[in-house]
This record gives sequence, structure tokens and C-alpha cells, in this order.
Amino acid sequence: MEKKRLGILGSGFLSGIVVDAWKQGQLPEYEIVGVLGRNQATAEELAGKAGCRACGTLEEMLSQKPDYVAEAASVQLVKESAEAILAAGASLIVLSIGAFADAAFYERAKETARAHGSRIYIASGAVGGFDVLRTVSLMGQATAGIETRKGPKSLQGTPLFEEHLMEDQEESLVFSGNAAEAIALLPTKVNVAVASALATVGPEAASVRITSVPDFVGDDHKITAEIPGVKAVVDIYSSTSAIAGWSVVAVLRNIVSPVVF
Repeated sequence: MEKKRLGILGSGFLSGIVVDAWKQGQLPEYEIVGVLGRNQATAEELAGKAGCRACGTLEEMLSQKPDYVAEAASVQLVKESAEAILAAGASLIVLSIGAFADAAFYERAKETARAHGSRIYIASGAVGGFDVLRTVSLMGQATAGIETRKGPKSLQGTPLFEEHLMEDQEESLVFSGNAAEAIALLPTKVNVAVASALATVGPEAASVRITSVPDFVGDDHKITAEIPGVKAVVDIYSSTSAIAGWSVVAVLRNIVSPVVF
């Protein structure tokens, strides 16, 4: 069977997980044909592992005729490259889901995929359970939301951070609103909220609560979708971002599997 041609967008830790999984034989249906990253040195190192080309431009990667491009880079890179990738007939696996917080861009990407016979695959990243959350939301007028608990250090550099959080001994609710408001406030740091909202009731209707927890390591995301008589709760804790890279591997395996989970 002819192997699927795979491009890697991004050359950091998470992209390295995808390449390592391929080297371990967990993606036998694929051939990696190019790596494109902001940092040429890391792109060349990762491409060396995969035995493929380190691409200097998106055009160079697309010249390799990938069937799929797996993104593990950044919201900005998704927004810069998604439409060109999809227009070239390659399907895109997206990890930086926060890019789709831009509703106009999201619609353009969908229309481009539809016009060129390509697809957008949303990797679950640090969460999951999109199938059951989406199912419940289809059954009726659902309510949905996400509650996130994280340490105060992880809030540094955001509008939610205040110095007293570093000294507090009690938990503090630092944000309560809907996903659209969270997206506007934290445009590059809400991949989980965006993914949860898209899978359920949409950014305007999905609620978001973020709590700062003293000495907490990692992130805990609890996502709920509910209608009368049915309630689905997905609760994922992770102290490492590695789960996001492995979620891309899971998507790639599912695409070519005779049994789809």
C-alpha cells in the first residue's frame, strides 16, 4: 500500500513527539516528507531524524505534495498557512486550535477545505472526549462549559495575573464568562476553551471558569455538556504538554485505521 505523505509544521518539543512516534513504528502508513519551523536549526535537526527535507518556506513544503500536514507550532503559524495548505489539497491536523477563535478565519478555512477536497482535523491536545460532548450537544438544547484549575505561575504574562496570587493560600477565581470573552482576553492561550466550545454549543454559549490554585502543577480541565436526562463530564489533568503531541499521533493513526474511534 502506498504510504501517505506527511509534512510537519513546527520543529519544537511537540513536533518531536510525532517524529519519534513515527521512528518507533507507530505511524507505519506514513512517510514524512518535510519539516517546516520558525527555527531553521531545530527544523534541520528534526528533519534529520525523519530523513526528510528541512523546508525553508511553506511553498517548499507544499512542493513535496503532502497528503497531510500536522501542525504543532503556534496560533499565528496556523493563521498564516492553513488556507494555503488546504488549497493545495492537503488535509491539516491542527493542535493550535486557538487560531479558530477568529470566526472569520475559521469560516474561510472550512470553505477552503470544502472547495479543495481537503479536511481539517482538530487534535484533542490537552483535553479529549469530543465525541461524547458533541453527541450530547446534538441531542437537544445543551448547556456546556469548562472549568480550568492551574497554578498562578502559569497565569504570568496574561491579563489574569496579579502578584497577590503568588502569595495567596486560598484558591482564587480569576475568570468567569463565556468562551468568546475568554478568547478575546487570552487570544493565544485558550486552545482548550476554543476546542470545547467548537465541539459543543459555540463560543458565545459555552461558559469558562479559570481558578488559580496555590502550588498547583499542571492544568486540570473539566468539561461538561448536559441536557435533561444526560450529562457528560470529561476531566483531564496533565502536568506535561506531551499529551498534546501524542494527540496528534492519535489523530494520524485514526485517519488510516480501518476502525475509527
